[in-house]
Amino acid sequence: MQQHTLLNSARIAGIGLHSAAPVQLVLHPAEPNTGIVFRRSDCVPAVDIRASLDNVSDSRRATTLALSTSSPGSVAVATVEHLLAALVGMGVDNALVELDSAEVPIVDGSAEPFLRLIRSTGLAAQPSLRRFLRVKEEVCVSDGDKSACFAPHEGFRILFTVDFDHPVFQRRVSSVEMVYSPQNFERTVGRARTFGFLHELASLQARGLALGGSVENAVVLDETGILNEEGLRCDDELVQHKVLDAMGDLALARYPIIGEYRAVKAGHTLNHGALKALLARPSAWEIVTFEDAADVPPGYGDPLLR
Repeated sequence: MQQHTLLNSARIAGIGLHSAAPVQLVLHPAEPNTGIVFRRSDCVPAVDIRASLDNVSDSRRATTLALSTSSPGSVAVATVEHLLAALVGMGVDNALVELDSAEVPIVDGSAEPFLRLIRSTGLAAQPSLRRFLRVKEEVCVSDGDKSACFAPHEGFRILFTVDFDHPVFQRRVSSVEMVYSPQNFERTVGRARTFGFLHELASLQARGLALGGSVENAVVLDETGILNEEGLRCDDELVQHKVLDAMGDLALARYPIIGEYRAVKAGHTLNHGALKALLARPSAWEIVTFEDAADVPPGYGDPLLR
């Protein structure tokens, strides 16, 4: 029922997936009703960017937030989705994310390093009630054969389907369902690494993307298989990572969601578009709190960390 923040600060370092720039990142506790705020401490003065759908400035291969999305010279922070998914997945409502570069470290390409970081400090309950966004009506968007829908549901559930013309996908699970709880998130979705295709690397790097990408921080696929010597962490790792990305993108609603999200072949752009369509229809959602623990929806009633 209560909001949660981190007990203490915790630090992690790495490089950016797209920029290849080194970055130091520190998670700090934050006051109730702060939400998740990114602070670019390398700017003078430091610049704060709220994790909000209104601040999305780019969704090419990652989610980028900017202080002013209408200004080409605005201060930004890129590849925020894995960290956001880790924070909301573990039940963190309020946190200050301080970093000294323009991109969150990719680490191993999953949310697992961030989950360990959150576990290392633990969570603290706060006096304010947690606010939820409850879906009341179905809202769908599409782009060709890609689609994404919100629908009412008691709790939070994501159903995701991928469809790539590649042997690895044809031999493995292409659809998953994640019924949210912190335990389910940490055990399955949180460990799933990002992936990319070797034949796309040159064109991506020509556009200034994936400059830091390697088998150390992504599952890399050539024409027939997987280049990583260790293979996949689980048979459905690739589609589970799409769920991870979706959780990070939906965190931009700023409140935990009570509802269902169904996506087919969706990426960051469609995730953002679906959330934008939902929020644009006031009759389709409401903000709620719960004063009685018995009323808290399944999955949200038992925080993983105390």
